[in-house]
Amino acid sequence: MDKAPEAFRTISEVADELEVPKHVLRFWEAKFIHLKPMKRGGGRRYYRPEDVALLRGIRVLLYNEGYTIRGVQKILKQHGPRYVMDYRRASDDGADGTMSRPPAIPDIAAETAQSGSKSARNVGHETPAKFDKGALVALLDEIEICREILDAARE
Repeated sequence: MDKAPEAFRTISEVADELEVPKHVLRFWEAKFIHLKPMKRGGGRRYYRPEDVALLRGIRVLLYNEGYTIRGVQKILKQHGPRYVMDYRRASDDGADGTMSRPPAIPDIAAETAQSGSKSARNVGHETPAKFDKGALVALLDEIEICREILDAARE
């Protein structure tokens, strides 16, 4: 039985729809303050249609576009949740199957990779490597997040 589009969804339904484990959705709730599903007795979560749309946008940015958690947080802070929801729709509308990025989103992943590649060129040479401390801190945060996800998956 299919639910109406405006119906609330359980965490299992949303996890199946987005093809992510339930613990990832719980983790995203902790990392993205805009995600606030309703909670009923016993902590049972119910996601509004807006929550599901935001989760879809977050999933596209993280999994398809290669953004980091911190990068998506920055986009949400600068542009708001509606922008991320619309970003997901814009990427779904690509007629040729390609993802189209709205022009105002900064390519944080590319910027980080570019600054990282500059310092990688210096490794192994006589001149000391210059590392971008901010990029290294961001990478360390990402590694910690990955560790938390893996620990949660093992439990």
